[in-house]
Amino acid sequence: MSTRRTARVASMIREVVSTAILFELRDPRIQNVTVLGADVSPDLRYATVRISVMGDEKMAALTMHGLTSAKGYLQSRVAEYIKSRYTPELRFVLDDTVQKAVQTSAILRDVLPAEHGDQTDQEDGLEVSGSDPDLQES
Repeated sequence: MSTRRTARVASMIREVVSTAILFELRDPRIQNVTVLGADVSPDLRYATVRISVMGDEKMAALTMHGLTSAKGYLQSRVAEYIKSRYTPELRFVLDDTVQKAVQTSAILRDVLPAEHGDQTDQEDGLEVSGSDPDLQES
């Protein structure tokens, strides 16, 4: 298979699965889910869907269990849109890169000094005290 075709199929799977999760699934276990992407095997038999769940680990495990239960329905939705000999078997993988990025951002916010923004304004020669007579109201 060409890599262009597998990329196109992966994009289509991501779109179909994310739309089905957002608008069609009514399982209360599946909440706060973002479909980050999909990877398809070269023979188009398997598709790994990367998801992110906002919440704690318990909520992520509950969501993964709900998605595993809905796998057959989601595969049938994918089969309607992908015209090929085989419908890819969906596998859901929890991707924690978003949570790691949020944690890294929080650590950087704590480590960097709070007045860092004020220092750069003073270095640029900007007045930050707010005592500019031209800006005061009459």
